Amino acid sequence: MNGSLRILYAAGPGDVIGTYRHWKEGRDDPSQVAVTYSGQFYSLCRELGASGYVISYCPRVERVVEAPFEIEHRPVRFGKGPGPLYHLGQLWYGLRLTISAIRFKADVAVVADGAHWFSLALLPLMGVKVVPTLHCVLWRKGQPPSGIVKRIVTMLDGWFFRNCTAGVLSLSKDITDQLSQLLKGKEKKVIPFLPIYRIESFQGLGVPANPPPFRVFFAGRIERNKGVFDLLEIARRFKTDGRLDIEFDLCGEGGALPELRQAVATADVAERFRLHGHVEKPKMRAMYDAAHVVIVPTTSDFIEGFNKVVAEAVLAGKPVVTSSVCPALEYVRDAVIEVPPDDVRAYGDAVLRLRNDPAFYESKRQGCIAAQPQFYDVSRSWGTALRTMLAQL
Repeated sequence: MNGSLRILYAAGPGDVIGTYRHWKEGRDDPSQVAVTYSGQFYSLCRELGASGYVISYCPRVERVVEAPFEIEHRPVRFGKGPGPLYHLGQLWYGLRLTISAIRFKADVAVVADGAHWFSLALLPLMGVKVVPTLHCVLWRKGQPPSGIVKRIVTMLDGWFFRNCTAGVLSLSKDITDQLSQLLKGKEKKVIPFLPIYRIESFQGLGVPANPPPFRVFFAGRIERNKGVFDLLEIARRFKTDGRLDIEFDLCGEGGALPELRQAVATADVAERFRLHGHVEKPKMRAMYDAAHVVIVPTTSDFIEGFNKVVAEAVLAGKPVVTSSVCPALEYVRDAVIEVPPDDVRAYGDAVLRLRNDPAFYESKRQGCIAAQPQFYDVSRSWGTALRTMLAQL
């Protein structure tokens, strides 16, 4: 595209204002391990001499205007409401994004999340090129949309992707495969990208000492559909079996954290099942360093994104236990023990195999090393993918 670009970027729920303040000082956001997408966006705008309007649905309402940027936290209404209110909130958010893009005189709208896709259909009619950036699968893997409302929304979204988008950025092969189903053979430029990290974030991390305890690490939202109660069930099993040499550390916050704390106390496993809450980047590095294995037990009820924890585990040199629910599996198979989705016993058995078989553990650790370069390769980053897309519009 020629001339001075004006780009609206509708991000996810992240603190894009906090990231901006760190970016202005030449630093990465310390609350995130990966290089943030919003940080990459600010850098790309500076490189291109573009003006940017960034909107996230971070729940902390705030607005910053500092040329060439306008940055706003705009929560989604009814984001967790019952069905009808949820869909109303998605439509309302899409309408507001459309109005904001028109008022901003955007040339391009790069949209990650927050609205039903078809609610943005007016943008191309107003001369705004729409580039969805897809970070999650479009429906549960292996479970096509069910229910009349979901099927209607999916049908309308498919029409939108076929007729209203200038191109698409995709975080995983699983996402691209589902998108292809919606495109129904229509040609559309799809550019893949990966989460990208600074090599210094993981330099110096080693293999923990082999003597007990063997530490299993989980990082992410503390919610049932992220599998945290399955981890507690595994810990109970190990206690019953006398495997007191295996311990669990969980980092993250979420709506199920109070319930999980109570369940841990009731199960009397608190000494070996530790809940750390949210931790900043330096503490997260220390947790990865101490871990022997990282477990990602997301259930099939959850619409999973790439799950950057898998990439971070590999960069830390720690074998991963997960299932096909996690799209990141495609990129790091030699570093992973794959188990059937929702199979709690299989997750436990995988941990035991890694604990009991040093040669097998070492083979998976070598798989980590082989998979690491792709996550340091800036040519595969979101910012590079967006730059390539803009050059072709």
